[in-house]
Amino acid sequence: MRATERPVRQSVSFPSHLARRIKTLARARRTSASRVITELVESGLGAQERERQRFLELADRLSRETNRAEQQRLKEELARLTFGE
Repeated sequence: MRATERPVRQSVSFPSHLARRIKTLARARRTSASRVITELVESGLGAQERERQRFLELADRLSRETNRAEQQRLKEELARLTFGE
């Protein structure tokens, strides 16, 4: 979180198994559960954005590709990104 941003309090409910994992991480890192949750959310949002950028890069390559075998490989990679294995 940037120092100039003002924190906003949110109420979030977690399933008990996640709450235990968050508390365990907080103890191991010697920080608060709120800090752990913030870091996890920031990390998840960053990963989602990287995945989106990867998808767009592959789609762009696919639109320019003329080799049929490479087109198929790119389609399969896009399908894995979209639908998983």
